[in-house]
Amino acid sequence: MAGISTGIGLASGLDYTSLVGQLMQLEAKPQTLLKARLSETQVDAAAYRAVNTSLSALKSAADKLSDTATWTPVKATSSSDAVTVTTTTGAKPGSLTFTVDSLVATHSVVANGSYGAASDPAGFTRIDVTDSTGTVVGTVSVGGSGTLADAVSAITASPYGLSARTVDVGGELRLEVSSTAAGADGTFSLTAYTPSTIPLGSPTPGPAFAVVTQGTDAQLTVGTGPGKYAVSGTTNTFSDLLPGLTLTATRTGGPVTVDVASDPSAVAAAVQSLVTAANSALSTVRGYGYNGAGSTAALRGDSTLRQLVGDVLGAVASAVGTDDSPAVAGLQLNSKGEVVFAADVFTAALAADPASVRALVDGSTVGGSTVPGVAQRLAAVTAEATDATTGTLTVLALNKDRQASDLQERIDEWDLRLELRQQTLTRQFNAMETALGTLNSQASWLSAQLGQLPSWSSSN
Repeated sequence: MAGISTGIGLASGLDYTSLVGQLMQLEAKPQTLLKARLSETQVDAAAYRAVNTSLSALKSAADKLSDTATWTPVKATSSSDAVTVTTTTGAKPGSLTFTVDSLVATHSVVANGSYGAASDPAGFTRIDVTDSTGTVVGTVSVGGSGTLADAVSAITASPYGLSARTVDVGGELRLEVSSTAAGADGTFSLTAYTPSTIPLGSPTPGPAFAVVTQGTDAQLTVGTGPGKYAVSGTTNTFSDLLPGLTLTATRTGGPVTVDVASDPSAVAAAVQSLVTAANSALSTVRGYGYNGAGSTAALRGDSTLRQLVGDVLGAVASAVGTDDSPAVAGLQLNSKGEVVFAADVFTAALAADPASVRALVDGSTVGGSTVPGVAQRLAAVTAEATDATTGTLTVLALNKDRQASDLQERIDEWDLRLELRQQTLTRQFNAMETALGTLNSQASWLSAQLGQLPSWSSSN
C-alpha cells in the first residue's frame, strides 16, 4: 500500500493518518482472511510432503529386501592383521590360505659420490637408461650448465619413466633416481658418462649408481601342498582369488587364512531397517493426522492418513498366502500399534528354513502366481502413496499448491484494490480539510468585517 500523506489537519486538528489507517484495516479484513487461508494451505502441502518423505524411506527399505544380494550376504575375516579383506556383490563362501612372499616396491638407485650444492657440476653429460629386460631404451642428455640441478631436471623430464631428486645425506647432496612405475617391471639401471672424452671416441664412464630399493612385485603363494601356486601384481591388493573377495597385504609372512562365510546378521539388520522405517513412517503419519482433543495437527482427521496407517499395519500383521504368520520370522505388532522385530527369532528361523523365511518377508511364486511377502506389501502400499505422478500424497500436495497459487493471486488483487481505496480516502480527507480551511477563512473575514461596524446605542 502507498503511504498515507494526510497527517494532522491544520484546519480540523484531526489525525487523518490514524483515521485512514483504521478504515484501511477494516477494508483489508477480506485480504487478512485470505492470507490466513494461504498459510494454512501451505502448511498442509508441507505436511503431505513430510509424510511422503517418510513413506518413501519405508519403500526404499522394503525394496532392498527384494534384492537377492540382501539375502546372500557374506562376511570376510583374516587370520592375520597383515592382510585386510573386503567383499563385493557376488561374493560367495569360501576359504583361502596363502603366504605373503613380498610386497610391491618401487625401484630406486643413488649415484656414488656427493655434491656440495645443486649448482655443482653433475660430473656427467649423459646417462644411458637400461630397462628391466636389459635393453638400452634411450639416453638422457644433461643440458643447461651441466649442473646437478640440470641433471635432475633432464632425468625427470625424460620419457623413460624416471623421477630424480637430490637428498641431503649428512650435509652433502646425493642424486637419487626412482622409477615412476611400481613393481619388477619398473626396474632399471643407469650408466653415466663424463664429458671429457665423448667428442674423441669412446666415452669415459661417470659416477656409478647403486641400488637403494630393488623393484619387486607383490607376491602371494597360495596353498601349502604340492599344488601351491604363486600370484603376483604391481599393487599389494589382489582381487577375485575367491569370487567377490579383495585382499590387501601390508607385510610379508604367513600362512594367512581368509574365510568368507554367510552372514545372517546382515539379513537381520536389513529387516530391522525395514521395521525402523515402518515405525518412523507410522509416527509421522499419526503425528500429522492426530485428531484428539485439542489437536493442532496440520492434517488432523485426514482420512487418507488414517487409511495409510491401517494399510501399513495390515501389511505387517496379515498372513502371507497360506504360509505362517510373519510372527514366525519375528515380525509382529505390539499393543501400541508399532512394529516389533525379534532378531533372535528371525535368525533362528532363517537358519532352520531359509526359503520359508524369505517367502514371508520377500514373497514367493506359487503355481505361477506371486504371493507378496511383508516387504513387498509395504512396497506396494508406499508406492501407491508416493508415486511421483499418481501417488495419493503427491496429488494431495499438488492440489494444495494449486490452492495456494489461487489464494496468492487473490491476495495480490486485493493489494491493488486496497492501494486504490487508500488513495481515494486520502483525497477525500484532504478535500474535506481544504473545505474546512476555506470555511474558517471566510468565518475569520466575516468576523473581522462585523468588528468594523459602528456601535449603535439605544439611548438618546
